[in-house]
Amino acid sequence: MTVQETVPPGTGRPPGAALPALARWAAALRPEDIPDRVRALAASQLLSQLASIRAGAAQPRGQRLIEGFGPPFQQDVRTSACVLAALGSWLNLDDTAYAGHLSNSTVAVPLAYAHHLRLDGPALLAAIVAANECAARVTAAATLGPLRGQSALHTHLVGATAGRLHCQRADATEWADAFTLALAMPPWPLLRALLASDARLLHAFVPVRTAMDACDGAAAGLRGAPDLLEHPDGFLSRFATVPLPGAVTDGLGERWHTETLSFKMRPGGPGIDAAVDCAIELHRALAPVRSDDIAEITVDTSLYTLLFGRTADAYVHGPGAPLGALVLHTPYTVATALLTGDLTVDDFTTPRRDDETRWGVARRVRVVHDPAMTQALLDSEAPIGEAVRRAGPAAERWLEGFGGKAVARMAVRAEGLTGRTDFAHASKATGARVTVRLHDGRAATRERMIPLAAAGPHTRRHHRELMKRKFVELGGSRDVAESVDHVGDMSPENLRTWIDAALR
Repeated sequence: MTVQETVPPGTGRPPGAALPALARWAAALRPEDIPDRVRALAASQLLSQLASIRAGAAQPRGQRLIEGFGPPFQQDVRTSACVLAALGSWLNLDDTAYAGHLSNSTVAVPLAYAHHLRLDGPALLAAIVAANECAARVTAAATLGPLRGQSALHTHLVGATAGRLHCQRADATEWADAFTLALAMPPWPLLRALLASDARLLHAFVPVRTAMDACDGAAAGLRGAPDLLEHPDGFLSRFATVPLPGAVTDGLGERWHTETLSFKMRPGGPGIDAAVDCAIELHRALAPVRSDDIAEITVDTSLYTLLFGRTADAYVHGPGAPLGALVLHTPYTVATALLTGDLTVDDFTTPRRDDETRWGVARRVRVVHDPAMTQALLDSEAPIGEAVRRAGPAAERWLEGFGGKAVARMAVRAEGLTGRTDFAHASKATGARVTVRLHDGRAATRERMIPLAAAGPHTRRHHRELMKRKFVELGGSRDVAESVDHVGDMSPENLRTWIDAALR
């Protein structure tokens, strides 16, 4: 499918307004329009997020959320959508893409509405893909801005709106009005609240609830400003340092942002995944490795990981560290993976997160910037490379603010989209090199440029097996995991039974 940029006479919509064009395309998207490889990724994304929701619901804070707002599936489907979004986001097990942390809205909301409306498998997967494409494109337009990752809550305003309306088969006019109503007052989260308090559990809940209100308003006939995204007084003027409005509609039906998905195998914030992968390999290579054996651990990584880690450092001082900051903390996560051979949900809860042995090793971790890894980060599509290329020389201003003049000089690519008609070969190079030096003089190093299950060649070949493994490791049934291969063919009755079993 391709989007038409012409504006019908008498609509009152300005030529070129991005959100109405996106709405027309997404409202018309049907299962048969989606390539098989994209639907397969959406099925893996669904299983991955079900695993994340299970894990969130099993945690003490997740149980408190359920006590306050009700169970994941309840009579009020709007609240179901909000609860599912919150539970899946709590432990940073949610999946990301270029651009944004998508699944907390783009899977959670279609899941709630498919269950409530008794939709079949093809309809659920199509709604997930439609929500991915809409949310990722609007997020990409503002990627070179002050908010990114889980703090970019506008992702969920769009993802939740699209996910619900696709399930409801709403018309394009309703979509456009709902998009612009949802983005009328976008949230700007406070970093301290996200990193140091339980407010983080509500960070996806709140924008999803706002999106539900926007959908209700649009259905009742409330109108939004169709040019809200690109108007000088609109969304991008506040949320983007270098606006990229063309990212919203370019290549619709050809450039599938769902193909840029990076899946989370373990809890933990952006950038630590490759370092943890390396630490797990080193645990096996050095086994047995004890705290007293370790003299020093060096993590060479990109500026992306380094800066996120520095943000967390201000909140992490040892045992008792708040979970919101701990999941971003490279020393603790690497030390834990090196000592235990894994990084699990339980490692972020007491008593494990207060283990002084782990913290003793964490204090011996040094995180060092490797310019070559920052270059590789900028050369990949996710999380920011595609935006930098698209912006060309205009990205220098944002890059300087992000990482200083050295990063701004590195590799600003001016070729735009030349030769990049799709995302079939997208990658996310958030690499790391971990070196462990022992007191007896031995040293061992492991390096990984693309984390396990992040966008890249290995994930394109193995995402099904990886997400089945994640689901089972987080307590899900192996039978449910294996059945994900058939979601795209499930009847309404079979899909509802499968979803209930997945979260039982």
